[in-house]
Amino acid sequence: MRKNSLTAMTTTTILTVAMTFMSCNRNTVFYRYEHTPVTGWEKDDTLIFYLKAAPDTGLYNEEIGLRTNGGYPFMGLTLIVDQTVLPIDTTYSDTINCQLVSPNGNVKGSGISNYQYRFNLTDIRLNEGDSLHIRIRHDMKREILPGITDIGVKITKY
Repeated sequence: MRKNSLTAMTTTTILTVAMTFMSCNRNTVFYRYEHTPVTGWEKDDTLIFYLKAAPDTGLYNEEIGLRTNGGYPFMGLTLIVDQTVLPIDTTYSDTINCQLVSPNGNVKGSGISNYQYRFNLTDIRLNEGDSLHIRIRHDMKREILPGITDIGVKITKY
């Protein structure tokens, strides 16, 4: 009798946790990462993301994700983000200065040997059916950046 109670309790707990995670992501309309070349991310290599159609009219939050490994030699990273909203054909450009290490030397990302970072980009108003083209490139003095493994975009509706 007790074994059945524990099984039922465990099943209920797992379902509750799963439903909580699913409800937290309900407002996410786009979430994708692109890999950078293993040999290093070249300055002219632009990563492209494409939201085909906004599900509703409203305000959306945009976030840039970044993954690095131990080969990244700098404390920060500067990204240029160009976005075009279609069909109105309006382009927005942003520069993001990503601080990866605090002044006292602590890594700001989560992880052990590979780190993941999140940086807020902007809030953008989209109409239902609008498409969004996002282009991301780095703006560092070094032409090829080793140690950056992935760049991502997450778009969430408020």
